[in-house]
Amino acid sequence: MEKLLATEFLRVAEVAALAAGRWMGQGDNYHADEAAVEAMRKALDDVDIRGSVVIGEGERDEAPMLYIGEQLGSGKGPLVDIAVDPVEGTNLVAHGQPNALSVIAASDKSGLLHAPDTYMEKLIVGPPAAGKVNIDYPVRANLQIIADALSRHVSDLTVVILDRPRHAGLIQEVREAGARIKLITDGDVSAAISAAISGTNVHAVMGTGGAPEGVLAAVAMRCLGGQILARIKPRNEQEAERAKSMGIDLDKVYDSQDLAPGDNLIFVATGVTDGELFKGVQYFGGGARTHSLVLSYRGGTLRFVDTTHFFERPAHGMVRV
Repeated sequence: MEKLLATEFLRVAEVAALAAGRWMGQGDNYHADEAAVEAMRKALDDVDIRGSVVIGEGERDEAPMLYIGEQLGSGKGPLVDIAVDPVEGTNLVAHGQPNALSVIAASDKSGLLHAPDTYMEKLIVGPPAAGKVNIDYPVRANLQIIADALSRHVSDLTVVILDRPRHAGLIQEVREAGARIKLITDGDVSAAISAAISGTNVHAVMGTGGAPEGVLAAVAMRCLGGQILARIKPRNEQEAERAKSMGIDLDKVYDSQDLAPGDNLIFVATGVTDGELFKGVQYFGGGARTHSLVLSYRGGTLRFVDTTHFFERPAHGMVRV
């Protein structure tokens, strides 16, 4: 399945990014997301799968397309569970800020956790610290473990945290431990990938973010050898009851394997705006250029894909190296 679908899902992520990229800096996150959703949904119709959305734009009564439970694909081919975030960081696109992505992940049937649309406490680390940290350890202890795994001092580390009032205590603990902090407004999937790839100067992601994004991050961590540890954190009693009805254990610490247990895993992300790992969509007369990451778990491959798209023939310029 992975060999068959990786290229198809790359095309799906690319068209979503191309659609969203037109809205960069326009101050309109709604239309940026709408454009990406429509483009991604249309592209998925052409893929030979019998797909079902397990992580999407919300419940059926909340989203006109890419809603949880929606059936996708041509109706031919393998049964596939799909997790999508057509624009991970709509506010980033709207304000022209870095690290917005179009993301799709897939697995064989029942290979992705059906995560409720609520909060999730997360600790994400790269391969050297995987299996060594513990979400219940004090922040200082986990930072020391990460530093030791990387043969660094704690003061050499950079931790990514969502800039939210709820993280005031966490931020203080990281500062007191001596690590550096990168506060982000959105985009913790991009941060998770950065923590698992050397050279990004990101060594961990800590704090509470969206549970659906946690599942997407888990697919990337399975492919990259990193680790996410997570606990579902409902915002109210209604969300807690819904999570329990979906089979979620609110006391359980979910590992990467729990969140993405499938044997056939694909993760694709295409940059919408420039960031640490991705170039954003670059338009030119008659075409555009995209930069993507394609991960295959069973294939054991990581590919950065630089694609030039010609909308007109001939295009009004030369292709750059």
